[in-house]
Amino acid sequence: MSDPVRLRIHVSEPFDFERANESPDLFGTTVDHLDPDVDEWLIELEGWFTFHDAEYDQVLISPRYVGEKPGRVFDAIVGFPVRIAHRTPDGWHFAMTGTLSVPFETRSPDEDEKDQDAAASKPGASDESEDLI
Repeated sequence: MSDPVRLRIHVSEPFDFERANESPDLFGTTVDHLDPDVDEWLIELEGWFTFHDAEYDQVLISPRYVGEKPGRVFDAIVGFPVRIAHRTPDGWHFAMTGTLSVPFETRSPDEDEKDQDAAASKPGASDESEDLI
């Protein structure tokens, strides 16, 4: 079994989310990333957030656009657009939107080294400047 992946959720709507919470950013983990066919991920948060005078410690996210899969977050440069749901007595209610990303601090030094090696091996990449004249 693989380890859970740590994720960052930046809540952009509702616009006043930050008024009731310390930050528009939520951090949490999921193991749903192990199944590439899953359309929604349950994220267990590292803390709580307040929404409509209730506190929540988990959210359900799904892609904001039809046909996308949450696993695309691993290919996103800035963030992957998502719908964010909170649990109600009637089930999950999608009432927020935002972006999902992998926090920079969770990258291992090996991943950074691989990225640098890949960039250096691309055609035209060189440490020496070329004479264009």
